[in-house]
Amino acid sequence: MSHDPETLRFYGAEAVKYTSRGREPSRDRIETFLAHLPPSATVLELGCGGGQDSEFMLAKGFDVRPTDGTPEIAHEAEKRLGIPVATLLFGDLDAQDAYDGIWANACLLHIPRAELPDILARIHTALKADGLFYASFKAGEAEGRDGFDRYYNYPSENWLREIYAASNWEAVSIETESGSGYDRKPTEWLHVQAEKRA
Repeated sequence: MSHDPETLRFYGAEAVKYTSRGREPSRDRIETFLAHLPPSATVLELGCGGGQDSEFMLAKGFDVRPTDGTPEIAHEAEKRLGIPVATLLFGDLDAQDAYDGIWANACLLHIPRAELPDILARIHTALKADGLFYASFKAGEAEGRDGFDRYYNYPSENWLREIYAASNWEAVSIETESGSGYDRKPTEWLHVQAEKRA
């Protein structure tokens, strides 16, 4: 399934509010990510939300393909970006050797734990050789739901390293950062960057 129906329903109902809350792009992390890619590289964004990260990458001259799993949010992102935003569930990703980079900020954290290895393998297949992959997760020790009934896989750093290793990722780096999210509660974030080697 690779998605949680309750989580998708939340984002569908909250699409306008969620995408118009004024969230800034993750500039420093995007810059670090883009610095490892060739000029004008093709980047797939998964879970683009309001489109602010795609907007930033497009302004830098990259060929960005924004997607989101919720049609209502994809529609809002289209209005911001002025380009098509595809509705794509993670489990429907079937590209092969298509992208130089894949950006997945604060979205794979909603994939049921048992299905995350399959999604990471799909992302690995979708990248070109020497491609780069970024994702972020809310840290924890056991899967669960937040106050909005959204599902989270809440991984630990060690658990994530094991899952990435099983999917043949290389040069995996994980950074922790204190922050917050849509619920405005204190959150420890795990930022993961990994490579698909030739």
